[in-house]
Amino acid sequence: MAQRGEKRFPTHYGYGELKVSRYFVLYLAQVAWFVLGLYLYADAYWPSTCTPQNLIEVYGCSMRLPENGGWREAGLLTWLWATPILIGLEVSRRMSKDG
Repeated sequence: MAQRGEKRFPTHYGYGELKVSRYFVLYLAQVAWFVLGLYLYADAYWPSTCTPQNLIEVYGCSMRLPENGGWREAGLLTWLWATPILIGLEVSRRMSKDG
């Protein structure tokens, strides 16, 4: 299957045109990712010694989330730290285009 893509777009390397269905799936996946984050945030149990009020406090308290041992808290910790990394990777991919 990789050879088929190499024959169709030998110079694109991941920058080929997006057809309508791929465009909608891409945005649907992004919406689903943020909905997952909102779900995890809404149901997570924060330790009583660390109840965040803003985004900076959320990241500051996030390392204490797994202390309760719940899967939602561990998932929220992972989501919180993976999201900026994924956004940074996408931004760097788009900025590093050769032309």
